[in-house]
Amino acid sequence: MFNYLIFDVDGTILDTEAAILKSLQKVLAREGEEYEIEELRFSLGIPGKETLRRLNVNDVERIHLEWAKEVLEFSEEVNVFKGLEEILKVLSNKSVKMGIVTSKTHQELKDEFDPFGLSSYFRYTINANDTEKHKPHPDPLLACLEGLGATQRDVIYIGDSIYDMQCAKSAGVRFALALWGAKTVDRFESANYILKDPKDILTLINN
Repeated sequence: MFNYLIFDVDGTILDTEAAILKSLQKVLAREGEEYEIEELRFSLGIPGKETLRRLNVNDVERIHLEWAKEVLEFSEEVNVFKGLEEILKVLSNKSVKMGIVTSKTHQELKDEFDPFGLSSYFRYTINANDTEKHKPHPDPLLACLEGLGATQRDVIYIGDSIYDMQCAKSAGVRFALALWGAKTVDRFESANYILKDPKDILTLINN
């Protein structure tokens, strides 16, 4: 069992899929690039600038800023996954310590995550501005371990994307799949745990 739980944000704590994909689709359409939602699904779990580079967008900085503004227009479609906030409250009264490793930037966390009032549950946060390399590289997760004062054997990373799992594995950390965000176990054969419901997180801790 684990003394430290580290969470991804998008698709794990917040259901942001529709907001991310619809806003990206809209911004790209303004640039004359038409994409179906399914064609953009690869973007879930990696930094926005990396997404735009993979799409061969010319002015990544400008488009990224526009996307960050546009996603806020879809804020009504973003919610905390059902039951997750209650579990965070329970965990906060246990001896377990919690952290975040996300591909959101510092500003995106401030704009999109902080309004839900969950930030105080987490001892340490690593965002896309904090490391040169991003998921699936191990650096963000290793930086969070250092910030929490944790060792690999005491930590589990909870996420919903293949990038989350690859990050955990490359960092030598166990991985738990948040099935409420991933929606499928396909390609997650090497996940250490499959969590079907947020309450299953409680099975990962010592007390």
